[in-house]
Parts: sequence; structure tokens; C-alpha cells
Amino acid sequence: MGPASLRALLAHSIDYAGLFPPANLALEPALRNHSQYVRVPESWMLGAFILPIAEFDAAGRHLSDFDGEYPLRISALGPRPDSAEAFLKSLSASIDAIATFETRFEAASIEQLEMPLPADVNADLLKAIRQRLGHSDLKTFWEAKADAAEPITELLSENNAANADRKLGFKLRTGGVTAEAFPSSAQIAIALMAAGTRGMPIKFTAGLHHPVRLFHDSVQTRMHGFLNVLGAGVLALEHDWRQNEVVQMLDDEDADSLSFTEDFFAWRDWRISTEAIVARRELVTSFGSCSFDEPRDDLRALKLF
Repeated sequence: MGPASLRALLAHSIDYAGLFPPANLALEPALRNHSQYVRVPESWMLGAFILPIAEFDAAGRHLSDFDGEYPLRISALGPRPDSAEAFLKSLSASIDAIATFETRFEAASIEQLEMPLPADVNADLLKAIRQRLGHSDLKTFWEAKADAAEPITELLSENNAANADRKLGFKLRTGGVTAEAFPSSAQIAIALMAAGTRGMPIKFTAGLHHPVRLFHDSVQTRMHGFLNVLGAGVLALEHDWRQNEVVQMLDDEDADSLSFTEDFFAWRDWRISTEAIVARRELVTSFGSCSFDEPRDDLRALKLF
């Protein structure tokens, strides 16, 4: 299973997104994969299954491989509306669909909702989101483009300050199937710091297939490493890093810069205890990946477990 610090950093960190590029699996084989993943020794790394709300009814026909011992934990993915008005209609419909799904299927639970924000988001829209959510304890992550991370996290933070009981989270896209889809290390650093300094949960999606940053022929650019991103997130929180330090870690392509023991995780001379990682992961939460096999295979190749 690897050292305790690695388990703390990666516990339930990989939300399986097999329906999405580049895997692009159909729903039934993707759910079949997930039913196998919840039973493997490395299931401690597995997070939720990313399921578009539009696929709820279809998914209900393929739940026989899940049960009380091996449930299907879902992150519901809402649609991408163009305007605030369309967004609120979609959000209301999504919340209703989530409630209906949970009453119908005992082998599945919906743990969080992810949804892109419209371009015209403002403070009034976030207040309306709160009203639509009501007293639900559903975790939520609201996606915006990397270059909008600073203003969007500020809006989310202001809303969270007035509603301390449940925090709205931020979702950042960290890659895709083309070079242009990958934000720079500086953009990721700004988002990490903007969320971290405001005590806001953040999750990531796309492009984080490999543990350590590397150039990949499939996209003809450098792909960010999930150990770099999650590690920089917890270390930045622990040591009050500045942007330059976060960027340096995100840019590091040397796996030997990272070390894991039972007691601590370190990048170069910076350390964080295993206990502190667990606490910091409350804010640096997870990442969506269309593959659960690639991350495990790469970690084995690095002899981390």
C-alpha cells in the first residue's frame, strides 16, 4: 500500500472519469471498470465515479455489481449552460434529479456535485445557488477557466464567509486532449493559492494521468503530475508558500525530488507530516482521471508501492 504519507496524500484522490476523453468509454464498461476498482488492493486511492446527471437513468440499469459492501460513490456532473438564467434552471433540475436517484438506488450514493459556472457569474448568482441547495450536505465544486480563478475564488470566498456551515468549492481544469487545454504552472499556482488562502476546497479535472510532470507525445506538451499538484497544494498550505515556490514544485520533473515515509512527505527540503497531510487534504481534495490504471502503474514503476 505504500508508506503512510503516500496513503494520506492519495487517499480517495482519483475520481474515475472513464466516460470522458481520452478514454471515452460507454457507460456500461465504465461502470464495470469501477466495480472492479472498488475491489482491488489499491481501492484506497479511488474516489467517486464521475457521472453526468443526464446519464442517471441509464446508470440505474447497470448497478448490479455494486452493493452495501462495495457501493457506487458518485460525483454528479451538471450541464454547462451559457447564461445565469439557464444555469439556475439546470441547477434546480440537477438537484431534483439527485434526490430522485438517491431514493431509487440503495447501492449508490451521490457525494458531490460538479458544475461549470456561466461567464456572467456574480455574487447574486452564488446566493441563488445557496438557495437552490437548501440544507443539503452535498459537497459542491464550481468550475471556471484557469485565468478566472482569482476573481471566481474571491466571489466564492465571500459567499462562504456568510455561510460558514458549508463551503462552496472550486474546480480547475488541468489538461485535456490538446496542448492548448493545459494551463501553465503559474495558472495552477494562482488557483491553488487563491483557494488555499481563502480556506476553500479545490478539486482538479483532466490531464493528471501521471504522478510526476513529463512531456507526453499524445498531447505534444508537458502534462502536470498529480503528485506535483496535490503535493504543492498541501505544502503551500502548511508552509504559507508564495507563488514562486508553488510553480517550482509544479515544474519539477524529477521523481527523486519527492520522498515518502511513514511520518512525512517531502519535496526537496520541504516537509509535511502525515498527520498534517490528512488535515490539509480537507481543502486539496481530488482529481478526475479517465484512467485508474495509468496512475497505479506509474506509481508502481516509481516503486512507491
